[in-house]
Amino acid sequence: MRARATWFDRRMIIEPPLVRGLIAAQFPHWADLPVEAVGANGTANAIYRLGADKTVRLPRTEDSAADVATEHHWLPLLAPRLPFPVPLPLAQGVPGEAFPRPWSVRTWLAGANPGPGDDASASELLAADLAEFVLAMRRIDPADAPPAHRAEPLASRDPATREAIARLDGVLDRAGTAAAWQEALAAEPFTDRPVWVHGDLQPGNVLVAEGRLTAVIDFGCTGLADPAVDLIAGWYLLTAGARETFRTAVGADDATWARGRGWALSIALLELAHYRDTNPVMAEIAAHVIAEILTAPSGARGGFPPGP
Repeated sequence: MRARATWFDRRMIIEPPLVRGLIAAQFPHWADLPVEAVGANGTANAIYRLGADKTVRLPRTEDSAADVATEHHWLPLLAPRLPFPVPLPLAQGVPGEAFPRPWSVRTWLAGANPGPGDDASASELLAADLAEFVLAMRRIDPADAPPAHRAEPLASRDPATREAIARLDGVLDRAGTAAAWQEALAAEPFTDRPVWVHGDLQPGNVLVAEGRLTAVIDFGCTGLADPAVDLIAGWYLLTAGARETFRTAVGADDATWARGRGWALSIALLELAHYRDTNPVMAEIAAHVIAEILTAPSGARGGFPPGP
């Protein structure tokens, strides 16, 4: 679930007959399997279930099309090193007249996407699971790893974030939001060696059951970056109490936590500004994240005073 989709061809209607045709043409041994749509809110990929144990992912944008090869290369290497299941590539479709981008068939993983403020988000068990996943990512050897989608310094997002705040004037507390963003920018910048991050730990990219993490999906943003990037999970997936459990488990110091909060705020602001009128589910999630950040006491946000 990303806001980096820069071009979404709305004329391209991705429906079951198209998926069945692609499977029949390129992977005829799966042609008899049923095809079923999975959700309708993704901005990066259209996802269909293929039979009982497979998914078909068709990129909606040029950016997400570039992720197909990345995930096919890295997911089999990352999977054995992670404590929770991740989707494994089974086949890679090629562009053609029916669909002009590469696409993929991957393993199906059980679970449901959590929603803002639901029971799972208050689960300290989920907080501990997320911390275990994040720490496992950080321990993976960074040799030959690509930069993550969000490998840039937090401060480099300042112009786009302030533009989003201005666009949302009247929708949210502009002064309070700007102060919270300035507070994040005041944190000590990251200067250490980058580590592996998932890069987009949002509700649409994790699966849960009975308050526990069951799988992590969509690794299109993965690569090396500031470890604070994966701390967005604290605001996107957890409520205040569970968030503190998550912070303790990952061992985030004040500066790293403040940058993570800044990443969550910036991402949510850009998503809300972009999707407020076109994708109500993503807009609701983004608004929830912003509210969680703005209503937290300053000390709980990282302890840095607002700048001028």
